[in-house]
Amino acid sequence: MNILSVVSAKGGVGKTTVAANLAVALQMAGHSVLAVDLDPQNGLRYHFSLEQSGQNGLAISGPAGRLHEALQETASGVTLIPYGVCTEPQRREFESLLLKDPTWVRRQLEDLGLHEDAIVVLDTPPGPSVYGTQALTAATVVVVVVLPDAGSYITVPQMRSLIDTYCTARADFHDFGVIINQIDQSRLLGKDVVAVLRSSFGDRYIGGVHLDQSISESLAFGQSVFQYAPYSEGASDLKACSMWVASCLFSDREKVA
Repeated sequence: MNILSVVSAKGGVGKTTVAANLAVALQMAGHSVLAVDLDPQNGLRYHFSLEQSGQNGLAISGPAGRLHEALQETASGVTLIPYGVCTEPQRREFESLLLKDPTWVRRQLEDLGLHEDAIVVLDTPPGPSVYGTQALTAATVVVVVVLPDAGSYITVPQMRSLIDTYCTARADFHDFGVIINQIDQSRLLGKDVVAVLRSSFGDRYIGGVHLDQSISESLAFGQSVFQYAPYSEGASDLKACSMWVASCLFSDREKVA
């Protein structure tokens, strides 16, 4: 199974926006894509539609063994499983389940019977959490989203440690990479941080996404940037990042060929 987990060490870096747009870019490239919201904020759905999607979702249908009932088709072509609207006791019960069984999400996805070439994109809350553990334990590729600032730079070792703990030793894990989001060419500090990160990660530097108003505006319309402004700089950046992701996800196949 091809599972892309999108993570960040801290909030406010645009991780969910990146996850949603990577999912759409991969779908546009011809892949069957399922986007799954592992964040209790339940915000991934708004990148695909502004319509209320009801209460059903991962936290409701999953524990009941009916995850297939939470599948939602979107106008972008990406299939979505939202986190779902749940009560506080339901959330705590769900998190208790995830804590006891770190491979629960992966097994649930396998039970959906997706095509072997399908790509699952997992969006997660920032920082260490039971959701992050599930996503990293399931991932074949991890994308770490950071901002071009000092605060993001100092959190990178924490994410690297989590990846080493949950991913590196697994035979089915391919690699991880870093996307620098909201790059502002007018800020000198931002340029310096970008240069340091690119130097630090080498081939694991996926690419940068420039600060582009079209990306934030697209969310206001419940669309991806590819639907709202397909020729924008942000769309071009995210498409380039998705190409790295696809290459990494299917790297084993390329080696066999």
